[in-house]
Amino acid sequence: MTTSASVPTASENATAAGGTVTDRAAGGTVTDRLVEANARYAADFTDPGMDARPVLHVAVVACMDARLDLHAALGLELGDCHTIRNAGGVVTDDVIRSLTISQRKLGTRSVVLIHHTGCGLESLTEDFRTELEAEVGQRPAWAVESFRDVDQDVRQSMQRVRTSPFLPHTDDVRGFVFDVKTGLLREIDPAS
Repeated sequence: MTTSASVPTASENATAAGGTVTDRAAGGTVTDRLVEANARYAADFTDPGMDARPVLHVAVVACMDARLDLHAALGLELGDCHTIRNAGGVVTDDVIRSLTISQRKLGTRSVVLIHHTGCGLESLTEDFRTELEAEVGQRPAWAVESFRDVDQDVRQSMQRVRTSPFLPHTDDVRGFVFDVKTGLLREIDPAS
């Protein structure tokens, strides 16, 4: 599979020849490429005429991993859901904040949690925070939220959603593990 990231830019070719990645004359930065792509997108854009309320009344919490194309994997269209992503797809205080706004102000009723196989958080530990402190002189206030057992971490995330006092709709909370090799979701039993 070829992605836009796998096609070398002129600046990457310049780097291989001794130039710099940020040499704008040689093709620009990745951000420049994204802005140019947006200009092409906007040229044909028409207002879809929808508001911020998801048509399917669902919020999906998933890992930020670039291999997960959630809309394609779940058969979703623009406007169908709220998508909340972070490292690991872990339910943190900020995810609860987003879910609370999603439910209380924008009408969602269901929550789908998606972790995946081969997650980078499986190889990290909380020692990462100590390493950062040693490097930058300040310890992060946030937890890494690393895990060794993806199924158990999905269960923990489901429990965090179900027990949040801020979320009025916790009866339809389901968790899954996305297999990055097959594209299939495997549902996690919250009671196991």
